[in-house]
Amino acid sequence: MITGTGTDVGKTVFAAGLCGLIGADYWKPIQSGLAGNVPNVSAATSFHPQPGTDRAEVLRLSGARIHPEAHLLQQPLSPHRAAELDGVMLDPDALTPPDAARLVIEGAGGALVPITRQVLFADLFARWQLPVILVAQTGLGTISHSLTALESLRARGVPVHGVAFTGQPNDDNMTTIGQIGRARVLGRLPLLPHLDRDSLAQAMAENFRVEDFA
Repeated sequence: MITGTGTDVGKTVFAAGLCGLIGADYWKPIQSGLAGNVPNVSAATSFHPQPGTDRAEVLRLSGARIHPEAHLLQQPLSPHRAAELDGVMLDPDALTPPDAARLVIEGAGGALVPITRQVLFADLFARWQLPVILVAQTGLGTISHSLTALESLRARGVPVHGVAFTGQPNDDNMTTIGQIGRARVLGRLPLLPHLDRDSLAQAMAENFRVEDFA
């Protein structure tokens, strides 16, 4: 499972890089923010990514086998609210990861993003009992955000695999989060001036170890 300290921390790019690094499939159960790109329907029968989806970006950046979303929602909001506005009933109990030898699952936004008004993504992670990687940026504010996310996950009994960072070098922030959060620091994905499949694959190979994801 891939989750983050919030939105726009680089989860999708890291997920794509991880798929390429370990040869995993990719699945994002709920995608919101597609107004103007797709109709308000489930994509469960289509294996071709809709424009503007994270699934399409992961395919572009990794070439990984991608699985269709359970729900595509139009508004760029938390899934619980986007679903309400779209008139869609989200049922967390009906979300089941697809079969795959290796699978990277990306949540929406941060660990405490609501799926419904009763269930958060962290609650779903606890049900699934899959190892979770927290993606965090390296800059100012990341210590509090990262430690809050780690405590929220552990309070629910979610197995934390480690923290993957994105952004500029900041060894002290990374070390501090690892030490206080009692979490393995998996590596740091630097900002890439040109982001494509080759540059991402090279950056992942240089900054992460395949054996850390076994």
